Amino acid sequence: MKMANDLAFLPLGGTGEIGMNLNLYRSGGRWLAVDCGIGFGGAAHPEVDVMLPDPSFIVERRKDLVGLVITHAHEDHVGAVAALWPQLGCPVYTTPFTGAVLRRKLDEAGLLDEVPLHVLPPGASFDLEPFALRFVQMAHSIPEAQALLVRSGAGAVLHTGDWKLDPDPLVGPRTDEEALAEIGREGVLALICDSTNATVEGTSGSEATVRRTLTQLIHDLSGRVAVTCFASNIARIESVALAAKAAGRVVATVGRSLRSMEDAARTCGYLTSVPPFLGEDEAADIEDDRLLLLVTGSQGEQRSALARIAADQHPRVELGEGDTVVFSSRVIPGNERAIGAVQDDLVRHGVHVITDTDHSLHVSGHPARGELRRLYELVRPPVAIPVHGEWRHLAAHAELARAAGARPVLIDDGDLVNLAPGEIEVVDSAPVGRLVLDGNRLLPFAGGVMGTRRRMLFNGVVVASLAVDEEGTLLGMPLVSAPGLLESESPETVRVAGELAQVVESLPDPVRGEDELLREAVRGALRRLLGRRLQKRPVVEVHLMRI
Repeated sequence: MKMANDLAFLPLGGTGEIGMNLNLYRSGGRWLAVDCGIGFGGAAHPEVDVMLPDPSFIVERRKDLVGLVITHAHEDHVGAVAALWPQLGCPVYTTPFTGAVLRRKLDEAGLLDEVPLHVLPPGASFDLEPFALRFVQMAHSIPEAQALLVRSGAGAVLHTGDWKLDPDPLVGPRTDEEALAEIGREGVLALICDSTNATVEGTSGSEATVRRTLTQLIHDLSGRVAVTCFASNIARIESVALAAKAAGRVVATVGRSLRSMEDAARTCGYLTSVPPFLGEDEAADIEDDRLLLLVTGSQGEQRSALARIAADQHPRVELGEGDTVVFSSRVIPGNERAIGAVQDDLVRHGVHVITDTDHSLHVSGHPARGELRRLYELVRPPVAIPVHGEWRHLAAHAELARAAGARPVLIDDGDLVNLAPGEIEVVDSAPVGRLVLDGNRLLPFAGGVMGTRRRMLFNGVVVASLAVDEEGTLLGMPLVSAPGLLESESPETVRVAGELAQVVESLPDPVRGEDELLREAVRGALRRLLGRRLQKRPVVEVHLMRI
């Protein structure tokens, strides 16, 4: 294989933020993409459900894109593939479990027969000229997470993906420290590494600890028991199922993502120690003390199964007095209010709520500072490039890397880093941005549609309807509707309509005689009238009928 003597790195998403991972490597004029994930709007962007990195930079160079490698099956690494692949049009490479998850996504998008999906065993080596690539098995909170060793003729870089050091990960092997040490002996140009828990001292903890806690806790509970956790955490799901089995309970899943992950896991040989789970319909036939529900919605998502159960709106499942819900998950920053609202609704119905503040019910899938130090001991990189984190995480990681003997290079999305030849440094920048998945449409996050939606969300919308004759004289009183701002047909709404009528009647004849001039004058008048009253700048629409 012909290898070029240069190498560069460019993140388009996932650096300086958590989520939307999309990374590029360049060598010999060719490009390699690593991961393609989504992010969520959350409390900061309530007008948005799902966000994606803008791939425009690499789409313009798609003829030179040799492939897309997916390191693991978490949504922030694989969730954008189906939406963005039609623009990328390249082969996709991953491991069996991630491949099983991705096939379901591609099938739903009608792309299963179009995307060239190559499934490789964990730890595999493969070539995408001019890149020589090697998977390295890493423990994480999902099966088959892989680091990626990226080689060019100029040297190698280790891209860790998401990882941790778990002495007993339960599902899948431990992080392959021997392979990491071998890579360290061979030498790397730089380590490009997960920073999510770089502010946390110590270690992230083991899934085995959570399994012991769940087994003891569930054994002592009565009534219906529901456990909510991240659907992708197959080890946690297995732990819950084994705990249920030890307590004489059968497991039923509630929520589409859990069913999808169970199917993918069993297809790839995981969850063999527990029987297949029941569905929502079958749960109704099981006695309360013999049932355990695995439920989606640990982050308080508004349309999740748990949120609907808590609001007593689920069509098949209900919880009440004497039942228990166990939150085997952490609170993702920004979701505190949503999770609290779901827990309040549950408690209001007499449900006992147990969280990780009460018991050891969750461990992170990302490395804390002790694990990062161990990685630096194994790989011994001369340069560290922190990624996958917000700036406080990147800065903490940089400080740790410096103490470990590596020179940190702090970058943000869009920074093009020269890795070889010569000095490792930022040499250029590329345009970056965000897209919004709105139904089946991709829209610019900063575009007109989303900008208008944000204004409507915070400032409201006003619709004025008026009829005029050929000269522009009003035929009756204008109708004003301002849902969310003014009560329908209230005295205040009537006063606004009356004041608007006075404005129209005072307009010069040329303005009243031209439809577009009249519409714009009415828009401006309404903005001023409501701005004075409500201190808002609503979106204004004018329906004009000339008779």
